[in-house]
Amino acid sequence: MGILGSLSSDQLQFFNSQGYLVLESFSSAEEIDSMRKRMEELLDTFDCSSTASIFSTRNQQHTSDNFFFESADKVSFFFEEKAFGDDGNLKQPKHLSINKVGHALDEIDPVFKKFSSTERMSGLLQSLGYNRPVVIQSMYIFKQPGIGGEVVPHQDNSFLHTEPRTCTGLWLALEDATVINGCLWAIPGSHKNGLVRRFIRDENGVHFDNPSPLYDQKDFVPIEVKAGTLVVIHGDLIHQSFENQSEKSRHAYSLHVVDTVGCKWSEDNWIRRATDPAPVYSS
Repeated sequence: MGILGSLSSDQLQFFNSQGYLVLESFSSAEEIDSMRKRMEELLDTFDCSSTASIFSTRNQQHTSDNFFFESADKVSFFFEEKAFGDDGNLKQPKHLSINKVGHALDEIDPVFKKFSSTERMSGLLQSLGYNRPVVIQSMYIFKQPGIGGEVVPHQDNSFLHTEPRTCTGLWLALEDATVINGCLWAIPGSHKNGLVRRFIRDENGVHFDNPSPLYDQKDFVPIEVKAGTLVVIHGDLIHQSFENQSEKSRHAYSLHVVDTVGCKWSEDNWIRRATDPAPVYSS
């Protein structure tokens, strides 16, 4: 062992059984503060008149948006669906209107890159069996007070598909996440049922290859966590989050990792990059 962040056998057993794992105090208060301050700086310099791209998991409006497609290797800003009034103008300041910033924070910004490539992260990924992992997508998610949008039930492997499937989500709470402000919810053990649908990009844009199954909300459990907690999410786990109707935001930094050894990146994924991301490590 000897690697900071390595998982215990009990933790691995829980992850393999339930499809998720909660790692408390994974990130220090100083790390959280540096990421939040850096995002404030990025928002201060963001010219919101330059784009009005909206992110929504309900109507997939972004799916025909070239701005979304071209964000794979950039730092791009996406607004909340409910941020705009009928006149097309923002109803609140821009820093309370952004849904997320993505999708290459870990590559381009030094503050987010530092956290994404720590020894703790390498130890965690080695424990999960990765040989040559890459962060294929990174996002800062705001879940804004009052307008933070719902994220409908989904599996990460639907969007970030490899053959065989290797995606793992790493969701770091930068603020306390509760039922009130829109924490994660998951169906424990649902990863064992396999992948239910793919999000395909072709000459007509993007679409799902199958309709969404109907889920019983009684099967979901809330994952309420304190700031600094990392939630590890199996790529086939069914998970979601509800709208934030409270007066408190729910900031998070989310990474999605895939392996690049013994598997193939699916060419019909929405992410298409000119150059491959650098590996977190190579075993």
